[in-house]
Amino acid sequence: MDKVTRLASEKGVVIFSKSSCCLCYAVNILFHELGVNPILHEIDQDPEGREMEKALMRMGCNAPVPAVFIGGKLVGSTNEIMSMHLSGQLTPMLKPYIRLCAEISTAVEE
Repeated sequence: MDKVTRLASEKGVVIFSKSSCCLCYAVNILFHELGVNPILHEIDQDPEGREMEKALMRMGCNAPVPAVFIGGKLVGSTNEIMSMHLSGQLTPMLKPYIRLCAEISTAVEE
C-alpha cells in the first residue's frame, strides 16, 4: 500500500490502470479532453502489480482499475468519475491541474 500511496501523491492527477482495460483508456481520454495530463501507472506492467491491485481494493476501490486519485486522494473508478463529470463536479476538482498543464505547455513552447 505504501507504493500506491506514494505514487498517488506524486502528481495532481494519477490513474492506476491496466494496459488491456478499455474503461481505463476511456477515463484517461476524458481527462485529456478536459485539459489534464494525468500520470498513468500500468499496474500490469509493474512487478509489484498484484500487490498494488490488492492495496487499491483495500483503499476502497470497487474495481482495482481504473483507480483515479486527484490531489493524492482516491476519487474512485469509472462509475464515480463519469457520474462526477456528468453532474459537473469533476471539472472544478481538476481546475488547479488544468492550469498547471497550460503553464507547462506555455513554458515548453517558449
